Amino acid sequence: MKQISSKLNIYVRDANIINNDIERITFRFIFWSFGILAFLYVFLLGNMVSNIVQRRNLEVDARALGNEVRNLELTYLSMSDNVDLTLSYSLGFKEAKTIFATRKSLGYGSINKTPHFKSLSESFGNIKMLQNDI
Repeated sequence: MKQISSKLNIYVRDANIINNDIERITFRFIFWSFGILAFLYVFLLGNMVSNIVQRRNLEVDARALGNEVRNLELTYLSMSDNVDLTLSYSLGFKEAKTIFATRKSLGYGSINKTPHFKSLSESFGNIKMLQNDI
């Protein structure tokens, strides 16, 4: 009987060791998983907070630049009101003589007149120009 009970004790002891190892491994896995997830949570939360702070700083900079642009536009408009012919003459500018390059019309303006229409039909061959009915 002692022999059976000692064998039974050995089996129970071995089963406890196996169960303790599985429990220990499971506990370590859960503990390390929780630690890694906590680290990732803190890391991602920190990144989000830093991005929000940077965005607010950039918005402040954008507002400042917008105000500066508005001020420059106002100074430009106030300075452009002072520009006139007397100022340009005093700075040495001269009025340009305008010469336009023009061509003689091909008869588009006077289609109903026979001499122009004949010259167009002669120059374009068999193409006939029709008057616009609109």
